[in-house]
Amino acid sequence: MHDLLLRDGTVHDGLGGPPRTADVAITGSRVTAVGRGLGPARRVIDVSGLVVAPGFVDPHSHSDTVPFLDEPQPFKLFQGVTTEIVGNCGFSCGPTDPLTSGFMPSLLSSHEFRAFGDYLDAAEAAGPSNNLAVLVGHNTLRLAASGMSAEITPEQLAHMCELAAQSFEAGAAGLSSGLEYVPGAYANVDELVALALVGKRWGLPYATHMRSESEGLADALDEAITVARRAGVRLQVSHCKASGRAVHGASAMVLDKLAGARRAGVDVRADVYPYLAFGTGLVAVLPPAACEGGTEALMARLADPAERAALRALAESPDTGTGVGIWRELHPADVQILTHTGPGVAGKRLSDLGGDPWETLCELVRLDPQASGVFHTMHESDLRAFLADPLVSVGSDGGPPIGPNHPRTFGAFPVYLGEYVTEEEMPEAIRKVSSAAAAQFGLEGRGWLAPGAIADVVVLDRDRIGHAGTYEEPDVRPTGVGHVFLAGHQVIADGEFTGGRHGRILRRGAR
Repeated sequence: MHDLLLRDGTVHDGLGGPPRTADVAITGSRVTAVGRGLGPARRVIDVSGLVVAPGFVDPHSHSDTVPFLDEPQPFKLFQGVTTEIVGNCGFSCGPTDPLTSGFMPSLLSSHEFRAFGDYLDAAEAAGPSNNLAVLVGHNTLRLAASGMSAEITPEQLAHMCELAAQSFEAGAAGLSSGLEYVPGAYANVDELVALALVGKRWGLPYATHMRSESEGLADALDEAITVARRAGVRLQVSHCKASGRAVHGASAMVLDKLAGARRAGVDVRADVYPYLAFGTGLVAVLPPAACEGGTEALMARLADPAERAALRALAESPDTGTGVGIWRELHPADVQILTHTGPGVAGKRLSDLGGDPWETLCELVRLDPQASGVFHTMHESDLRAFLADPLVSVGSDGGPPIGPNHPRTFGAFPVYLGEYVTEEEMPEAIRKVSSAAAAQFGLEGRGWLAPGAIADVVVLDRDRIGHAGTYEEPDVRPTGVGHVFLAGHQVIADGEFTGGRHGRILRRGAR
C-alpha cells in the first residue's frame, strides 16, 4: 500500500515530456508509481485540474544563513522551490580566517566558520526549511588566503586551492565567483582556472557572477567560458542580464555565445530572475580599486576629495570587462536606495538626494559601507529573450526574508510561471526549473518525477500562480502553490505551511 496518492493531476515529468493526467504514488521518501490503477493508499489528495511537477530548484540564491533564523522559513516553499543552491557570487560562510573575516558581507558576517564543513554541520543542526546545496566562494577563499590584497603569491594561491579541496571533500557542490566584488575582482583567469581544476577532481561546476554585466559584458562572458573550457568543468552563468542602456539588446549576443560554447563542448547553462531591476550593495558601484586594502582604506579614500576624483575618472572610463565598476551604466534615477543607516535615505532615488550624483554616492557609501540599493537598468525585451532560451533557468538571487528586500526573494518562480509562460510552454518551463538545474549541480534523484525519484513534489494551480509583490512592498505571499512535499513529507498543504524544518543540507557525495 502506498503512503500517499495524488489523484488525477496534470503530471509533468520535469524532463520536458508532454503532460498527462495521472496519479502519483509516494511511499516513504520516494515516488513509487505514476499512472492509473496504482492501488490503495493510506491517504489520497484530489489534485484534478492542478499541475503536479518535481519540486523546483533555485540555482542561484543567497539563503546561506536562513537555517540560523529563529523560526522556520517557508518563503521558498510557498513558491514551489524545494532545493536552493547557495554560496553564490563568490561568497560562502566558510572557510574564513579570523584576521580577514571582517571583510565578509554583512549578509554572512554573523555566521562565519573556519572550515567549510563546520558551516555544513551547523546549518544541518539548525535545520533548513527546504534543501540547500552549497558552493564554496572564490571571494571567501581569497579573503582567507590573502585578505583584501590585490596581489596574490603562488603560495597564497596554493593555500586557496588547499582550502577549496577541503571544502569539496566536506561536501561543497561546486565553486562560485563574484568578479564584480572585491577581492574577487582582482583575480585573473589563471587563478580562476586553478581553483576550477580543483573542483574538476570531483566533477563539480563553476558558477560565476561575471566581471561585467554591462559595457564589458561580451568580454566578461568570454572570460567565463575560457575558465570553464580550460578547466574542463560545467559552467553556470549567474543572473544573466544586459544591464544599462548601452547594452540593451545584447541578450542576442549573450545567448549566441552560450549556444556557441555549448556546441564547442563547454557544458554551459545560465539563470535569470524575471525582474528589470537588480539589487546589490552600493559599494559595488565603485571601481574595485576603491576597496583595495579593506574598509578602512575605502573610508579614507572616500573622505579625500582628490581620491574621489581619481576614482570617478576610473569609474567613468570604458568598461572592457576588466572590472571598473558599474557606474557608467547608471542614471541617478535608476538607483533606488534600499537600506541605509542615514535618516530618510532608504526608499529614495539617487536623483532625489540632490547634488552631484557621484559625490552623493560616495558620501552614502562613506556613511554606511553596508548600504544596498535596487538598480533599474534592464529592458523587457532582453529579459524575455533570456527567459525563453532553453539554456537559461530561473534563479531568484534572493537572500534571507528579513528587512528591506527585493521581490525576487518572495516571488521569482510564481512570476515566471504566471507572467512569462504559456500553457504550451509549461513542459519546457518546468524542465528548466527542475531537471535542468538539478543536473547542473549534481542533485541525484531530484528534478524529475517518475518511479524512484525523491518525492520533492509541487502541486500548483496554473490559473492562479503569481506574485503581487513590488519593490516597495516585496514581502507578499505568492498565490497558486497548493501542496509541496519534501522527500514525501508535506510542508505546504492547501497553500499553508505545515511547520517544522524538514529540509536537508545536500552534501556532495552523501546519499
